[in-house]
Amino acid sequence: LSESGVPQLVQPMIWDYAADLDVEGKVHLIEKYRRCGFSKVWFASAFKGATGVNQSLTLIGHHLKNHLQWLEVASSIPADVLEGIALTGWQRYDHFSVLCELLPVAIPSLAVCLQALKNGGYSEKIKENVEKLLGMSNLETDTFMR
Repeated sequence: LSESGVPQLVQPMIWDYAADLDVEGKVHLIEKYRRCGFSKVWFASAFKGATGVNQSLTLIGHHLKNHLQWLEVASSIPADVLEGIALTGWQRYDHFSVLCELLPVAIPSLAVCLQALKNGGYSEKIKENVEKLLGMSNLETDTFMR
């Protein structure tokens, strides 16, 4: 792979939407990419649409945990290796599936995930900031929003 010249032409993107992301495994994968000559990598996460083919509501806690674990991966690799993170919001699993989690019900999840990434973590203060930004009195991350 390193002799092909491909690592000078592209940057790999590592996709994983799991709430129990294998942090150590991702770090080892990035090390393998670096040994092949890739100097930069991207991460891909999701703020909605990645937990069930017919999911109609967004479980914010699942996506928040995924982002917090991507932050762990980022802190375990050299700072100049991560090029960025693609924060995806899937509308359906494939072209033949029903729509899942329309954007309006996922906006709180998007706000929480963006703030967690921006601040390098999540805290009660960040939760309060998201509630204020969205005009919500009680942001629920461990249950479905009412």
